[in-house]
Amino acid sequence: MVEWITPIWFILAGFVAGIIGEKVIFKKLETFVTNKRIVGSKIIFRSLHRMTFIWFVIAGFFWAVLSSPIKPDVAIVLQKILTIALLFSVTLVLARLTGGFVNLYIRRAEGVPTSLISNLAKATIFVLGTLIILQTVGVQITPIITTLGIGGIAVGLALQDTLANLFSGFYLIISKQVRTGDYVKLDAGHEGYVIDISWRNTTIKEISNNVVIVPNSKLSSAIFTNYHLPAKEITLTMNVGVSYDSDLEEVERVTVEVAKEVMQEIAPELKQNEPYIRFHTFNDFSIDFTLYMRVSEYFDQRIGKHLFVKKLHKRYQQAGIQIPFPIREVYVPNNVNKNSALNLD
Repeated sequence: MVEWITPIWFILAGFVAGIIGEKVIFKKLETFVTNKRIVGSKIIFRSLHRMTFIWFVIAGFFWAVLSSPIKPDVAIVLQKILTIALLFSVTLVLARLTGGFVNLYIRRAEGVPTSLISNLAKATIFVLGTLIILQTVGVQITPIITTLGIGGIAVGLALQDTLANLFSGFYLIISKQVRTGDYVKLDAGHEGYVIDISWRNTTIKEISNNVVIVPNSKLSSAIFTNYHLPAKEITLTMNVGVSYDSDLEEVERVTVEVAKEVMQEIAPELKQNEPYIRFHTFNDFSIDFTLYMRVSEYFDQRIGKHLFVKKLHKRYQQAGIQIPFPIREVYVPNNVNKNSALNLD
């Protein structure tokens, strides 16, 4: 019984060191590095979460096995199990780090990360880590790779739809026809912001806060409009009509001033793009023109139209400019009135 005191002490020491390392040292180091605002620090500490405790516990069990009076063959088996646990934990950390930094890179390059790329990076690390673990414990990986290659053909035939969606997702990302954060409108009528492209589906969030799930293969072959390509900024157009009595020079001046006020509120960074109007039609009741004004993105058209209508209506009233409405004058010939009177008699 005495010979088991040292192994038990190592195990307890591993647990205690793991708790102290995780709850005290790790937390203080995380706070210190986070305050320094080092790039990627949150990803690193999120990847290492709970790993300090696990590694100390594994170290405690490892030294306990070395100092315990168990049989050598049993000790070898236990050491292999602990080695597998250690390598798996390291693989998990590397997968988290890879996925996190891939997301960070995509977020800086594109604005919003896609789960497809980060999940692929994690899967690659897990596969490599598994092969390294098998090689470490003495398992020949060459027959396994050969078997996976042959079995992959059968799996590919059985999962044609899934693979079609997977490769379509890669095509969408690589071609940059659709990116996370883009506002798209499908030919089926659905429209909204692309919030994720996964291995199977593209998720579109509508303005109403509903979510539309579109298979990648369907989206890659669909006809759709991407309102964020080639740039987010778009031109808002508004059709307006004024009465024939209006001074068109004054109409143009007042309308452009109102458009500039609206741009100052919703898109001040686009002020260098001067709004303008173009008269185009002598209509039945009005002279019609179209206003052209730049806004930051597709969704800003709504608030832009709202503000423009309110402000323009007020300014037109102040300037005495009328926006006519349809009027019909009915002329009744005198003989029609006489015939109507005779019929009544």
